[in-house]
Amino acid sequence: MTVEALRADVVAACHDLARRGLVHGTAGNVSAREGDLVAVTATGVVLADASQDDITIVTVDGTRVEGSFAPTSEIGIHLGVYRDGDARAVVHAHSSTAVALTLVADELPPVHYQQLTLGGTIPVVPFAPFGSTELADATRRALQGRTAALLAHHGSLAIGPTLPAALENLTLLDWLCRIYLDAAAVARPRALSPDQLQAVVEQAIRLRYGNRQATGDEG
Repeated sequence: MTVEALRADVVAACHDLARRGLVHGTAGNVSAREGDLVAVTATGVVLADASQDDITIVTVDGTRVEGSFAPTSEIGIHLGVYRDGDARAVVHAHSSTAVALTLVADELPPVHYQQLTLGGTIPVVPFAPFGSTELADATRRALQGRTAALLAHHGSLAIGPTLPAALENLTLLDWLCRIYLDAAAVARPRALSPDQLQAVVEQAIRLRYGNRQATGDEG
């Protein structure tokens, strides 16, 4: 993939985040990795209006290669994620739903079986100033074995093998946060037990859940 194509993908993801209502103004950042290069939103970018000129290219170790603007202040999280594992995309947003949940819970328990695709229980990373090493390190720890995390008084973050996958993970997390908050307005939400989650895993394997399957019928 060319640098221009990588930039274009990040811009498209920025616009998608804005359309989904997950970011407002400059509150969020996006990146994608190709080889040793990372395309990341520059600091101060209004994501809904992002253009390729607003995307900075850096190496995995943080050296700026192309772009007129400094990368997002959360560059430490993005680069740390890429150094830690196989993720090729990171999306971070400040949705009101995610922020609200972090104000009333220390974690998001498994309230729906689809949460298994994110890794199960989602921890809320303790508050630390944005752009700090403390926040970056804590977020990376929270992502171990997971594809999403919540940041206290701050927002949400998701990773994936592609930008569309990371966006879907972030959108799913936001939906799960809304379910929890809606239920919590009535009573303490009930979480799925480990046995129930294991039963879901076994059923998904048995039914090859998520894969299109022909019925064998003709006509």
